[in-house]
Amino acid sequence: MNRERNGTLSCREYFSLSMKKTHPYLIIILLLLAAGIAFGRIAGNEFINFDDGRYIISNDYVQSGFQMANIKWAFTTAYLSYWHPLTWLSHMLDWSLFGADATGHHLVSLMLHNGAVIFLFLFLYKTTDRLWPAAFAAAFFALHPLRVESVAWAAERKDVLSMFFGMACLYAYAFYTEAPKLSRYMLCLFLYGAALMSKPMLVTLPFVLMLLDYWPLQRWQTAASGKSRKFQLIVEKIPFIALATAVSIVTLLAKGKIGATSIGGPMFQDANTANAVVSYVAYLGKTLWPFNLAVFYPYHSSLSLWTIFASATLLVLISAAALYHLKALPYLFVGWFWYLLTLIPVIGLVQSGAQAMADRYTYLPSVGLAVALAWGIDALAEKMTVFRKILFPAAMLILVVMTSLAWMQCGYWKNSLEIWNHAILATKENYLAFTNRGAVYGEIGLYEKAIADYDEAIRLKPDHGLAYNNRGGAYLSIGKVEQGCRDIHKACELGLCRSLEIVGDRGICR
Repeated sequence: MNRERNGTLSCREYFSLSMKKTHPYLIIILLLLAAGIAFGRIAGNEFINFDDGRYIISNDYVQSGFQMANIKWAFTTAYLSYWHPLTWLSHMLDWSLFGADATGHHLVSLMLHNGAVIFLFLFLYKTTDRLWPAAFAAAFFALHPLRVESVAWAAERKDVLSMFFGMACLYAYAFYTEAPKLSRYMLCLFLYGAALMSKPMLVTLPFVLMLLDYWPLQRWQTAASGKSRKFQLIVEKIPFIALATAVSIVTLLAKGKIGATSIGGPMFQDANTANAVVSYVAYLGKTLWPFNLAVFYPYHSSLSLWTIFASATLLVLISAAALYHLKALPYLFVGWFWYLLTLIPVIGLVQSGAQAMADRYTYLPSVGLAVALAWGIDALAEKMTVFRKILFPAAMLILVVMTSLAWMQCGYWKNSLEIWNHAILATKENYLAFTNRGAVYGEIGLYEKAIADYDEAIRLKPDHGLAYNNRGGAYLSIGKVEQGCRDIHKACELGLCRSLEIVGDRGICR
């Protein structure tokens, strides 16, 4: 007691305080080391023949660098159905530094992922003062094999860049709520704008901030005594929502312009809604059992009623449990509804593209699951003494397994042939995997293998114009003009005539 009054500490107390200050830095170092082990092998990976060409290696704007015309293009284009100027600028910077060497592009993506992980850890630790749950949640997010697609795919720079700014926004928000100042608020708004300018996936972040106001920030509870204070919590999100709304409109218009979504038709079609419900549960399954992960999962419009009903029932039960235990288990409520809300833009209610789901879509939503899991385990350990003894080794085992699986998954991204070989093995009826593997064979002169893959793609999807287009080109390359022209004309009927333009200059396939 005298030591406290005199402002002095014993050696043991000083050591304990020093360790508390040191631990976060040790955790950050361990997170970076673990991520380096899990994802480091992507440094030896190549670009792949799926969007990397359009984004990087065949994009004249990216390759000609930071010229005023290119910067203007980055801020005004909706090329590839996105408005994400900062992503384009980051690709320009990478190309100016590394050129066609994929190693540098991949390592920059890994550094951005690591930055997002660190900001997430710092946010959770600052707002809860719980070191080990914060560390486990950050590690679970960082090392999960579902992260590989976002980190290892050069064309998905938009994922890691937007997440970097998004998690930085959360960390800045923690400082703002601690001492509300206009400068801190504007920093949050700036970081959020940067996240949206990297990828519009984060349009739901304002609602995540509202969830975080409940837990761990507990701003809703402290505002319970006055309606004006609650109203203020909502009002301060309006500029964030305005930014999100503007970017959402631009994105929908861009996608509608190129036919990526059916804006002119019914927005919520029965098949899309059914696929969305099933996908919510499928993502949970991939989180708990991360095997057979693929770069492309074919969209199937017909799902069994039992699958749809079971998936919907599970979602309702978990949601009801989270609401019922709102006060006792606030982290479950926040984590679960974080997951539900942040998946909405990509869950497929407005179908975009041909995929049923995608690993990269879990990048932001998985944080909610990681938080619910980490604090759930921590709460269980506090109540059950026997569980405390196995908590640390069990958590380490989980992280080691995930690191190993992520390392293996990164190997499948080594080159185009490997990624499509794996996709064919990991999924069923994957017509796009056969088409793109056929393109790889065609590029190296194995035309017979290419034609066999295109045959399979057309068998699985008879209206797949790209497969007809590419098979026609392969036939022409081996001198089978009649078959080649027939396929190219078929591709034109299906709205894709790339090869016809090329061979037309030669006087073939008029």
